[in-house]
Amino acid sequence: MMTDVSLLTVVTAIAVLSGAALQSATGFGFGLVAAPLLFAATSPEEAVGLMMILGLEINTLTLAGERRRPQPLRSEALALVAWALPGMLVGVFVLRSLDATTLQVIVTVGVLASLAVRRLRPAPGAPGRWAIPAAGLAAGVLNTATSTSGPPLVLYLLRRGAEPGQVRDTLTVIFLAFSVLGAAALAVTQTTEAIPGLGWLAGLVPLVLLGHLVGRRGFERLSGGRYELALTLTLVAAALAGLVTVVV
Repeated sequence: MMTDVSLLTVVTAIAVLSGAALQSATGFGFGLVAAPLLFAATSPEEAVGLMMILGLEINTLTLAGERRRPQPLRSEALALVAWALPGMLVGVFVLRSLDATTLQVIVTVGVLASLAVRRLRPAPGAPGRWAIPAAGLAAGVLNTATSTSGPPLVLYLLRRGAEPGQVRDTLTVIFLAFSVLGAAALAVTQTTEAIPGLGWLAGLVPLVLLGHLVGRRGFERLSGGRYELALTLTLVAAALAGLVTVVV
């Protein structure tokens, strides 16, 4: 629970604000930017619980707080969520089995691997039959283990050649479902340590709202190559944040 204001607490708050703005602008980035710092500032279980609550907030604001009709890829979003379900149970086991440093390393390695694949990925086209099961399962494990389920989903949608609006809305719908289902997985497995402290919630919930308001203006200015560049820069920022927390 947040009882005093340390440098790590301030940096974590900045990461949550920045991650919320990135998520609102691109549909992706909140977990990758905020999770490594939350893992360093709290316990792994509490960090995951916080990320699920704050993720529920930012994704609800994105879908319901804007004067437009969302355009997610519904059938693919449903398939990805379905494949993620068994992965979430595996992720809870990982969360309860590994210490904070190991989980931070997993987050960072996952981000760096995503960057490497992102650089080498082929031109957009029809993904293979394995793509949705692989992306869904990987995202499910990462969701409950580290709250950084975005990279496999982003890579799938970019490989598919989805438009920026479709990518953002599809990710938002999936992350909203992940927040609810991930919380259910923690409850079923009686992971009570994931219940976050009220001090953290009181401090971070308003920052997520502020980040959303800033980020949705950014989305209006992103299109084509600029949108993909924004996703790549988000991954780079997340990798740097993860390296800092692992080293420190």
